[in-house]
Formats: sequence, C-alpha cells, structure tokens
Amino acid sequence: MYDVIIRGGDVVDGTGRPVVRADVAIRDGRIVEVAASIGDDATEVIDATGCIVTPGFVDPHTHYDGQATWDGALEPSTPHGVTTVVTGNCGVGFAPVRPGREAWLIELMEGVEDIPGSALHEGMTWGWESFPEYLDVLNGREWAVDVAVQLPHGPLRGYVMGERGAQNEKATSEDIAQMSSLAQEAMEAGAFGFTTSRTMGHTSLDGTPVPGTFADDDELFAIAKAVRDGGGRIFEVAMAGISPVDNATVVARELEWIGRMAVETGLTVTFIVLQVNQDPARWQQEMKAAKEWRARGGDVVPLVAGRPFGVLLGWDVRHPFRLRPSYEAIDQLDPVDRLSQLRDPEVRERILAEQPATEDPVKVFTQAALMGLLPSCYVLSGDPDYEQPASQSIAAIADRAGTSVEAAAYDAMISGDGGTLLLLPLFNYADTNHDALYEQMQDPAAILGLADGGAHCGAICDASIPTYVLTHWVRDRSRGPRLALEDAVRRLTSQPADLYGLDDRGRVEPGTRADLNIIDFAHLHLHVPRAVTDLPAGGTRLLQDASGYRATIVNGEITRRNDTDTGARPGRLLRNRSR
Repeated sequence: MYDVIIRGGDVVDGTGRPVVRADVAIRDGRIVEVAASIGDDATEVIDATGCIVTPGFVDPHTHYDGQATWDGALEPSTPHGVTTVVTGNCGVGFAPVRPGREAWLIELMEGVEDIPGSALHEGMTWGWESFPEYLDVLNGREWAVDVAVQLPHGPLRGYVMGERGAQNEKATSEDIAQMSSLAQEAMEAGAFGFTTSRTMGHTSLDGTPVPGTFADDDELFAIAKAVRDGGGRIFEVAMAGISPVDNATVVARELEWIGRMAVETGLTVTFIVLQVNQDPARWQQEMKAAKEWRARGGDVVPLVAGRPFGVLLGWDVRHPFRLRPSYEAIDQLDPVDRLSQLRDPEVRERILAEQPATEDPVKVFTQAALMGLLPSCYVLSGDPDYEQPASQSIAAIADRAGTSVEAAAYDAMISGDGGTLLLLPLFNYADTNHDALYEQMQDPAAILGLADGGAHCGAICDASIPTYVLTHWVRDRSRGPRLALEDAVRRLTSQPADLYGLDDRGRVEPGTRADLNIIDFAHLHLHVPRAVTDLPAGGTRLLQDASGYRATIVNGEITRRNDTDTGARPGRLLRNRSR
C-alpha cells in the first residue's frame, strides 16, 4: 500500500534523460517506485494523463530571510513549482545581530532588496543573536517548501565591527579572525555557504554601500577558508561589474580573485552574470574567464537569469505619474473608481500636463528618471510577453500614434481592466531579444539562479521564472532557439540541487524525496503580475499567478492542487552537514 500513486504521466526525471511514460509511487515522503505500470493500491491516486511529472524545482537565489519567520506559504515562489529555496543571498540577511541592531539590518535589507521595512518590522519574529541561534529559530518553523540558509557578509561584518563594518572601514586582523571564527561556526551549524556583495547597486536605505563592498582580499580569503573548514560549500559573489558605473577593468580584477579563491579553497564560487546596456558583450568575457578558471581546477559557476531583469510600472506600484496633483487626488480611490477617473479625458489631460508637486530632490529625481526611461518600456497584458521587439516599445507606439511617450504610456496603463503593466528592462535586454540569455544558458556550468523570490516586492516578480522557463523557453518562443524540455527541467531541478549538495532531491528516482510537480504542460499559462497589499503592515508586493500546476508535492504531501495552496506545510529547515 502506497501513500500516493501518480499514474500515466510523462516523467521528466530531472537528469536530462528522455521523457518516459510511467507511474510514480510514494511512501513516507520518498519515491519508492517508478515503473511503466504500478498495480498496487494507494491512499490517493492522481491521474496524470496528458501531464508531465517533474522533480520539484530548486531555487538557489531567494530572499525569504525575514519572511520565513512569519509566513508558511513563501509566495511568490511556491505557485511556480518550487519545493526548495535557498536564502541569505547577496550579502544581506538577519543573523548574526547584536541586540538593538535589528533595525539597521532591516534598513540594509530594505535598501538592497526593496522589501518594505514596515513589513519586516511588524512581521518578523526575532529571538536570536548568533547565526546558529537563527537556524534554531527557523528549525521550529513549517513551510510549504524546504528552506536552506547561507551566511551573509553584511550582518557578519556589522556584528563584529559595529559601525566601522557598516561604513566599510578596513577590517583589522582581529576583526578578520573573529569573522572567520563566526563563519566557521555558522557552517558547522548548518549554513550552506557564505555570500557577499561588491556591486555599487546594493546600498542600505541611506545610500551606504552594503558592508563588504570594498573588503580586501585578506578578509575575503580568510572567511572563505573558514567556510571551507566548517564544511560550507558555496561562496557567492554579487561582484563589482553588475552596476553600470563599473568597467571592464573592475570586472577583470573581480574574476581574478574569484578564480584564485576557488582554486585555493576548493569551494564553489558563484557569481552573478547580467548583460548591462553600457557594455552588452561584457558578460561573454565573464563567462569565458569562469570557464578558464574551471579548466585550472577552480569551480567557478555563473548564476544567470531566465529572462530580462526589469522594473514593473503600474497604477498600484511605482509609475511616472505619481506626485502630480491630479493623480494624487484620486490615488486612494477604489481601483475600479480610480480607473474610471483615469479614463476621463479631462483628468487625463490634467495629469499629462502636470509635473510632480514636491520639493524632495530624491522624489523629483526618481520620477524624472522613470519618465526618461519610459521610451524603453514594453506593455505587459493578457499573455505577458517578455521578449518583444523594439517595434513594440512605448517609444515606437508613441511614434506610430503621433503622440508623446508620456501619453502612450498613460493610455497603455488604462487599457484593459487597469491591470496592464509596463516592463522596463534594466538588464539582459540590450539587444531587445533573449539571444544573450540563451547563449548564457548554453554554458554547461551556468545555473539558473536569479529569481529573487521575496525581494523587490513592488518592482519585479521574477519568482515566476520556473514557469517562464517551461512556457517561453521550451514551448512558446518564436524569436530564436528554444530549450529542450528535458534540459530545462534539469536546469530547474538536479543542477541547482547538486550545486548545494542536496543529493536527496532534484530527480524522479526511487529513494529520492517525493518533491514533485504534476503539470498540464500544454495548458500551462503565466499571468500578468498583480499588486496585493497582504504583507504585514499592509505592505504591497507583486504576485504572478500560474495556471496548469495540477499538483505540487513536498515530502510526499500535496501542498498545491490545481494552482491553489492546500495549507499543507511539510517543508522544514535544511542543514548542510558535510562536504
């Protein structure tokens, strides 16, 4: 007698092997049999005819560090087949923390990852000082997914060095020794690795670069060796070079120490790869350098995205018409009534004629910047298309209509039911297509790892990338090559699982964890992101729904059925035990 039998599905097993029609049997949270036909009974039988059956997706780059303390669902990742998440990325997080310094860490997270500070202040439950104590607190939580944690550089530096660390002063030998000791302690307690950020694009709420941005080699290498000695696996770098203000010389310097570190420590060193508009071919040199270091024995792994990284603009989030008096007069109306007002020709004319009514230089700059970037925006509605040609940009729409870019953007945003968004691609779209992303994913070592679940709440919703990979990259892309289904599933499952040493998942094989997705692949659909105000303190975030997930199973329990959360919370904290 089995707990669950999944019958008649097309099994995409996560290894890259060809699809096989098979039944899958589950007992006690494990896959116990995969066969052409399983005749035994089960407590529940799921008919997967016409569906694909995949391992649960493993997302190696999320920011649920705070949300994990109050939320069991961990959306927006879980609606997209994700069954394991890794947190603590980009050098920011909430442990270790000196008593009384919690607010500083919240400001750091808010500044870097755009998570509302009010939501973190109200929603987070603390109760720890050291990193091992943080893990112990998480160990008492239950989620819809398993959660793995890494040690971030920012909190570590702030804990040891106080304000000197926060202000990026040079670490003394005593500082380095203490940080190294605490890093080793964190690994021994179960952290999977260490993360740091060196990009000028990552700053605290007050504009200060994240602690560790300018850390010297002696600090970085000492911590890396402690991570290795404690049994850690990963040293992740959001390296200098991501920000448009960086240059090729800076990037070359970063890749030199990253490669040396991988060779000298034996750690896997991962780094974020993005195509920047100012130098759209630079990523090729970055990935070439990583390949050369791998040939020399250093495990240097690029983390790439599944689609352009871009800000979403809409009436319920940021948009270029805020602070204009005629818009502000209707902003708090019910969305339906507000849309009716926005469609009124007189209201439209007034809003378009006005300028932001504020003397705050930051707000003036922000709104002016949005207005200046409007020509490069694209309309997302209906079936959201993230790979539109330049001929569909707001600039092109305005030109064809003989109107202003402002007016074209306004009219696009009031179309449909008012949920239409504008996509402003900031990275990975310099060529106005996905060709660079496709080439990046052809690197056999590259990991799909920049979904940022839980972060940039009112700006992006890239936690849906797993669904996008299946719909756009495998099934629907028309402007270039596609990915094979088997390869795409491997990239979402066994490849990131293996990166973190999670050898009990990522494959549909007897003996592995019963983390599975049953997907109506032919009808899988990604919807336009929508703004909701369900964060603590009424904070706004973007969610992106999917249709077509017949079931998601975690540790043998069905957590989502027909695209709906079942309330089951079988997910637990994962602790790294050894390398």
